[in-house]
Amino acid sequence: MPPAHQAPRDSLAIDQFEGREYGPYPLRVCREKVDEFVAATGDDPKRWTEYAPPGWAAAALFVVAPELLEDPAVASAPVIHGEQRFTWTGPLVIESNLEVSGRVTRVRERSGVHFLTFEIVAADGEGPLIRGSSLFLVGGESPPAGEGGEHAEPGPSEASPNDSLLQHASEFPSLRRSASRSDLIRYAAATRDWNPVHWDHQAAVNAGLGGVVVHGLLQAAWLMSAASSLRDRPDSLAGAKFRFRTPLPAAAPAEVSGVFDGEELEVSLDGNGRQFVSGRVILS
Repeated sequence: MPPAHQAPRDSLAIDQFEGREYGPYPLRVCREKVDEFVAATGDDPKRWTEYAPPGWAAAALFVVAPELLEDPAVASAPVIHGEQRFTWTGPLVIESNLEVSGRVTRVRERSGVHFLTFEIVAADGEGPLIRGSSLFLVGGESPPAGEGGEHAEPGPSEASPNDSLLQHASEFPSLRRSASRSDLIRYAAATRDWNPVHWDHQAAVNAGLGGVVVHGLLQAAWLMSAASSLRDRPDSLAGAKFRFRTPLPAAAPAEVSGVFDGEELEVSLDGNGRQFVSGRVILS
């Protein structure tokens, strides 16, 4: 949430958001929140005692994104996350202080759905450490995910098996991943990503998702943690981009995989004949 002293903004239609700026807001790379993030994403806690994992960039995004996503023009419609890019210029030191700013750089509309490109910069005293670009789909007359059938809601702790992530892997690990509804609440608490499609069944149905789905950035974190295990250093990733192709329902099984393409990795999260996330990761 933005600070309590933030003055109310003038009301604007979504197609007038282009160029709108948010922040800067302070963010501490808090040990407690980093530990929560590592636990929620199934990463290796022994590796992240002095630094935050690269996927913790999601927490920087959601320092500023709520001010955009909770604007009445946006919050009155269902929102889903379509694509995400991050770049890093250095490691994220635990208990360091950052300042995060955001800006809507592009707005377009197609078939009643608005596509908002939202960019962030998280900087310390030396300059930017994280840059991010998000594509948010905001529904209007049509649900942003299209029309989908409703599926049964799993129990709070129901999930498929998960594999342990080994430290310092010699090759890209193939891992089973799944998140229960309780896991999604824990991830949301660690990152502030409280989009209701990740915890409220009816909100997810209204968005055309059929039921509660796993955060796109939690799925991306699974891919980034597997990629970062290939490097024995905290600044393991230089860049990553992801496309969230098919919603992953809570408790559903998925598998992390990746292959080298030159100096970069093509990564994917798949299951039951579907691709949930595709991406490309640049190792540093």
